[in-house]
Amino acid sequence: MATYKKRASKDKRAKSQKDLVEEQSTTAEVFNTLDETAGKTEAWVAKNQKYIFIFIGVIALGVLGYLGYNEYVQKPKEKEAANEVYQANEFFQEAMTGSTAAKDSLLNLALNGGEGKFGLIDIIENYSGTKAANLANYSAGIAYLNLKDYTKAIEHLSDFSSDNAVYGAVAKGSIGDAFMQLNQPKDALEYYEKAIAHNANDFTTPKYLLKAGIAALEAKDFTKASDFFNRIKEEFENSTEARNIDVYIGRASTTK
Repeated sequence: MATYKKRASKDKRAKSQKDLVEEQSTTAEVFNTLDETAGKTEAWVAKNQKYIFIFIGVIALGVLGYLGYNEYVQKPKEKEAANEVYQANEFFQEAMTGSTAAKDSLLNLALNGGEGKFGLIDIIENYSGTKAANLANYSAGIAYLNLKDYTKAIEHLSDFSSDNAVYGAVAKGSIGDAFMQLNQPKDALEYYEKAIAHNANDFTTPKYLLKAGIAALEAKDFTKASDFFNRIKEEFENSTEARNIDVYIGRASTTK
C-alpha cells in the first residue's frame, strides 16, 4: 500500500514561522546587547587606559621588587646570619649537653657572644626576619629559662614561631614553665594547653598533659586536672608520665 506524508496545516505552518521570527528577534537582541556591552567596555578601557597601565605597572614593579629583594637582600642576609650564629649555637649546645658547672657561663656566652663572635641577642637584633634570628629567639628563651630570668624567657620564646612538632610544642610548654616559676599557674596552664594542641605525639603530649594537670591543680581547676591526668592514663599508658598517674588522679579527685 502506498504511504504519504500528511501536509502540515496552514495554522501550524504559520505558527512555526512566527516562532522562527521570534527566535531570530531574540537572538538579534542578545547580540545587540553583547555589542553594546562590548562597546561600553572598550570605551571605558579607552578612557581609563592611563590608570590601567599605571595599575599594571605598580603590580609588575611590586613583583619585580619582591623577587629582587628576595634574591639580592634576603638570601645574602640569611646566609650571613647563619654564619654569624654558628659560635653562639656552639656555646648553647655545649651548655645544654656539657658539665653542669660551666652551664651558666656557657649560656651567657651563647646569649652575649664570645671569642669576638655575635651572641644570640646580637643575631636577633641585627638579623631580624631571618630564620637564624627566629631560631635564636628559641635558644635565647631556653637559655634565660635555665638562668632563671623567666620574664626574658617568656619574651624570646613568644617571639619564636615554628610548625615543627617538637620545637613548636617545647617553646609553648617552656613559656608555661616560666609562668609556673613566676607563680602564675593560670597563665602556665594556658600555654601548656597550647603545647598539647600544637601537635599530638608520644614525646611532648604526655609531658605537657602532666604539667597542665599540675598547673590546673595549682589553679584549683580540679575538673581540668582530672581530665589531663586521665588522658595520660588512657592514651599514653606506656609513657614515663603514666607511671605514677594514679597518684595524680587521686589528688585531683580528693581535692574537688
